[in-house]
Amino acid sequence: MSARSDIAFTPAVKAAQEARGSREGYARALARRDWGQVLPPALLDYIAARDSFYLASASAKGQPYVQHRGGPPGFLVAVDEQTLAFGDFAGNRQYISVGNFSENPRAMLILVDYPNRRRLKLWARVELDEGESPLLERVRAASGDARIERVVTLHVEAWDLNCPQHITPRFTEAEWSARR
Repeated sequence: MSARSDIAFTPAVKAAQEARGSREGYARALARRDWGQVLPPALLDYIAARDSFYLASASAKGQPYVQHRGGPPGFLVAVDEQTLAFGDFAGNRQYISVGNFSENPRAMLILVDYPNRRRLKLWARVELDEGESPLLERVRAASGDARIERVVTLHVEAWDLNCPQHITPRFTEAEWSARR
């Protein structure tokens, strides 16, 4: 059985790590604790507090695409400890992510807490529901006034919290006001 971290640490990545001297350190760290799949309560709270995240997809040919998603805190809803969902809001009508997910259901999310310099990386399989999803009312309640075109369900395959070293602290207006 492969490790959950193998989702990112492919043979090519491991070869690059080996060539540059970091493979042994990663192997030791992952022998102690591999990446998670089940989101513990503290991470579910972290997710619920986010008002934005970055969503990556790729076409069947591997062409990558990343976009920012924003909404009220909690608009990314924890369905359970391995499933998240959000309302796909009406926007610029390019549908790049929707098209990518129709041929490649893999996604990666990055959720950043800029003031506290924390970052959660999350790999998932995506389901799109354009009809009356059982999750529609739940994501609608968490989405404020936004018009939802579909429900995006994310089945978590792996997650990792990683190094805060290069995260520049940034603050929303409300966070900045609360610091005074």
